Amino acid sequence: MAATDIARQVGEGCRTVPLAGHVGFDSLPDQLVNKSVTQGFCFNILCVGETGLGKSTLMDTLFNTKFEGEPATHTQPGVQLRSNTYDLQESNVGLKLTIVSTVGFGDQINKEDSYKPIVEFIDAQFEAYLQEELKIRRVLHAYHDSRIHVCLYFIAPTGHSLKSLDLVTMKKLDSKVNIIPIIAKSDAISKSELTKFKIKITSELVSNGVQIYQFPTDDESVAEINGTMNAHLPFAVIGSTEELKIGNKMMKARQYPWGTVQVENEAHCDFVKLREMLIRVNMEDLREQTHSRHYELYRRCKLEEMGFKDTDPDSKPFSLQETYEAKRNEFLGELQKKEEEMRQMFVQRVKEKEAELKEAEKELHEKFDRLKKLHQDEKKKLEDKKKSLDDEVNAFKQRKTAAELLQSQGSQAGGSQTLKRDKEKKN
Repeated sequence: MAATDIARQVGEGCRTVPLAGHVGFDSLPDQLVNKSVTQGFCFNILCVGETGLGKSTLMDTLFNTKFEGEPATHTQPGVQLRSNTYDLQESNVGLKLTIVSTVGFGDQINKEDSYKPIVEFIDAQFEAYLQEELKIRRVLHAYHDSRIHVCLYFIAPTGHSLKSLDLVTMKKLDSKVNIIPIIAKSDAISKSELTKFKIKITSELVSNGVQIYQFPTDDESVAEINGTMNAHLPFAVIGSTEELKIGNKMMKARQYPWGTVQVENEAHCDFVKLREMLIRVNMEDLREQTHSRHYELYRRCKLEEMGFKDTDPDSKPFSLQETYEAKRNEFLGELQKKEEEMRQMFVQRVKEKEAELKEAEKELHEKFDRLKKLHQDEKKKLEDKKKSLDDEVNAFKQRKTAAELLQSQGSQAGGSQTLKRDKEKKN
């Protein structure tokens, strides 16, 4: 019997039975809490927004500390993601907090591809977790989970409408991360303008099909507050690490010539609402949504690309082994096909090379024959010329000999006449 059939029968045959006394497994929640506190928690925040909207200041204000970091300039050639991890401790609970900021976002003249580095970064964290999950020896309990749990999208307080860059970026990110839109530096516009701006943003997000994170209302303990806070999105926030004395208390605030804006005063901004929803109420839900929704979607798409499926064409469940065997056979078939194609291509190229070599050999033979004939012709010409020169030399020698003979005969005749004259004088 297949393992899936056995598991199905076990699930169908589950019965509820009473206990005769105390067993002790009601302490499981306490065990989980103690184990979780010992291991600590991790939370990863992605801050997306144009340079100068107060992303770093808001992070410092949210976690009541001063994170180290250099201010970004407006001269970046492209969008870069800068990640910093911090170990925080509150009471006996440890939190490994990672803050990822988008340096140079919205600073370029051509903003068409500004969202791509952000999408690639989120996918890279999913891929790293998937690779760790697929290992034979996994150490997920010790693995630092770098998947982004929430994206705080900072909207410039223009008071008019969302920029096309904001709409495009949020649309590309909504299936990969939990997006919480916030209006940065909300003290730059009046309350009436802010209310209209919120309505305008919500309308544009809905009309463009952008899915932002909705605080869960299925848990009765937080359903009421989460339902109320969903109606306040996007949050209009102000960040400040400067403390001013207001009344008898020191409070985080921003001082202006016309007055003071208190960060933690809900009549002034939604900072308290954001902190309550992000950290104190829904942090674990954001982590769970990242794993069960966004990561599962990425994992499913990746495994389907690799050829893994849950059911066969007959809607019957596939086991991992059967899927692996089918994929392996498919891969081996494709490999054999490629090997055959490569072999045929190799044979074809060898034939082509042989034909080229034969053609080259033929050309060399023809050239050799031409040169050989040319050499023979030149040799014959030289021999003929040599023969002609030899004939000329022989003729010259003959003429020279004849001339010398005539000269000697002439000299002998002249000598005999001289002797004859001498005799005649003596007589």
